[in-house]
Amino acid sequence: MGRAEERRARKRGGRRAASRRSSKTGRRTGIRRFFTWKKILGTFFGVCLLGMLGFVVLYLVVDVPEGNASAQLQSNVYKYSDGSLLARDGDLNREIVDLSEVPKEVQRTFVAAENKSFYKDSGVDLKGTARGLVNTLSGKGKQGGSTITQQYVKNYYLTQDQTVTRKLKELVISLKVDRQYSKDDILAGYINTSYYGRGAYGIQAAAQAYYRVDAKKLSVAQGAYLASLLQAPSQYDWAVATDTGKKLVQNRWNYTLDNMVEEDWLSSAERDKLTFPKPEDPRGAPGMEGQTGYLVDAANKALEKQLVAQGDASDLEDAEARVEAGGFTVTLNIDKKKQALLEKTVKSQLTSKLDAKKRSVDGDVQAGAASVDPKTGRVLALYGGKDYLKHYVNNATRRDYQPASTFKPLILAAAVDQDATTQDDVPITASTVYDGTSKRPVVSDGQKVGFAPPNEDDVDYGDVSVQTAMNKSINSVFAQMGVDVGMESVLKTAGELGMDTEDLEAVPAQTLGSMGASPLEMAGVYATLDNHGKKVTPALLKSVEHKDLSVTLPDPIGDQVISREAADTVTSVLTGVVDDGTARTSVAQAVNRNGQQVAGKTGTSDNNKSAWFTGYTPGLVTSVGLFGEDAKNHNQVTLAGATGLIPGSGRINGGGYPAQIWASYTFAAMGEVSEFDLDTKQGAAVQPSETPSVTESPSESPSSTPTTEDPTTSPPATTSPPTTSDEPSDDTTSEEPTDPTTSPDDDFPDNPLSPRDD
Repeated sequence: MGRAEERRARKRGGRRAASRRSSKTGRRTGIRRFFTWKKILGTFFGVCLLGMLGFVVLYLVVDVPEGNASAQLQSNVYKYSDGSLLARDGDLNREIVDLSEVPKEVQRTFVAAENKSFYKDSGVDLKGTARGLVNTLSGKGKQGGSTITQQYVKNYYLTQDQTVTRKLKELVISLKVDRQYSKDDILAGYINTSYYGRGAYGIQAAAQAYYRVDAKKLSVAQGAYLASLLQAPSQYDWAVATDTGKKLVQNRWNYTLDNMVEEDWLSSAERDKLTFPKPEDPRGAPGMEGQTGYLVDAANKALEKQLVAQGDASDLEDAEARVEAGGFTVTLNIDKKKQALLEKTVKSQLTSKLDAKKRSVDGDVQAGAASVDPKTGRVLALYGGKDYLKHYVNNATRRDYQPASTFKPLILAAAVDQDATTQDDVPITASTVYDGTSKRPVVSDGQKVGFAPPNEDDVDYGDVSVQTAMNKSINSVFAQMGVDVGMESVLKTAGELGMDTEDLEAVPAQTLGSMGASPLEMAGVYATLDNHGKKVTPALLKSVEHKDLSVTLPDPIGDQVISREAADTVTSVLTGVVDDGTARTSVAQAVNRNGQQVAGKTGTSDNNKSAWFTGYTPGLVTSVGLFGEDAKNHNQVTLAGATGLIPGSGRINGGGYPAQIWASYTFAAMGEVSEFDLDTKQGAAVQPSETPSVTESPSESPSSTPTTEDPTTSPPATTSPPTTSDEPSDDTTSEEPTDPTTSPDDDFPDNPLSPRDD
């Protein structure tokens, strides 16, 4: 290559290199033109500057308003379904006290529980506020991490609304309040305006509501409980808290005291001496005597749940504060005449026979009942207890007692709805035969599952039909049936029918109704059966009005949750319990029955701590429960011996007082006599059209020829063995007062493997 050509080549290479360098340093193309570090940083700082300018403007234009919390509190009005007045509340339970009247160490419990840096901060928690704003924008609910100053501002100057505007105002006003007032003024305002539950606003009202003392007499332990309570008043109220709620508030109480030690406000030695101060039982407000308080309280809880469901409250605590603020006109579905009739019936059939001065056990008897229209879901009547001012817990809605054998129909419902079969692949129907031997081990796939419940008084029934097993409430049969169907499937069906089964373990012991349930809950379950398998959710509220809120109530009648045939088959079988079973004496033979068709089931739980009858006609479902509750410490105790019946033989069975109350009330309240419209191939608790299918015991062959006769009230062919517990058989005779409560029911002696049940 000549020199001339080399020079030309170098020039060409130089131009190419320059071109490459130019491409690296030249203008960016496409979307990269809009996103550079300079532009991103400039935008960020611009937004920050605008935010700061906006906050400055907000700080300048937002003043500390006049306190308006008390002015916003109004009366709530409660009405019966016909529009007549049930109750009116609204006398605000608040008494302002000077901070000097609250012991210094009690003051510090609130700071330790809510805001340890209170005495040092500027009144706001920027991280907590930012988190609250993000939660609000994303719809995640209640703000957390607010300072005492912010909570006071929200309580006294603003509202409970969960909006960005309200939170920004809270931030600005909190900064100004912290500058304008002393920390003592702010703390005094906070403890005097906060809601503590039990209708108590402020520490003075709370001290009286929970400990029957003035605020100046509160101990450190008591103050720590009240301070802990503010996080969740309804959940942490010891009188009505669940086991979980009690555990949580005790943890919060310990957290509060530990913080006091950490801040040198309490010595470790003093801390170690403190024990959890259980509060006194609540006292209802004047005007809430008798059943009124139970109805108002149940209505409030139903309203609070609805406010949360429709998004007008972030949680139940927020909803409770809104309801307490008042301004609601609440019309209940309660039928005034039926309500009066139910109250009168419980008194005539039960409470008039109780005399705690003669028999201490009589003071332990609590009654609860709920009556529902199965076609509309309306709750027509509730009986919550002897008097709301004397017994705060609503027995109609409490869920801490076992429903016992009133659960058995749900096992049959699951079996029929799912076309379940026995261990021998025989379809489970009303005529299917099971081995009714007491304490027979339950078997699954040829293996014993470690559950062998006894029958009442350990009676061996031999081979019986499902119909007879329901009539006599034979535990061994339904324990095996539950395993045949599959306990997961049984609980699923129970949940679909209306029971709260979310946290229940799918074990055979559940076949005996060992979970908790309320009369209102069981009334809803049986109403779904009565409504041919279409879900009925008991509705206490008819309408709710408020000037600032629109409350839309859900339809109590839902979807078909089990087949009509399954629901009607269970109804058919349950007519046998009344006509030829454990409720025969009290219900079938009632003088005012007038031929009315009735389906129902008795239940009596472990150690006779509860007794039930839940039954229905085509137009009315009512569940009645009796509960043994120690009048002093509220522990569950036996009902045996109440009303003068001999302990043991005098068990309060489901077929006794509960069934009597049910019959007396229902036959007076139901209106015209009616018949069930049943779509079932299995008859109406009469002899089946076909010979019952014989099902061999999974563990052994049948000991005798299966019965194919109609169910009777005659005792089984086998001789009843002696009772295996300290409770004599129900047919024990004595010179003590007798009562239909001593008629044969479906109880059985204690069993270490399972709860005692029907």
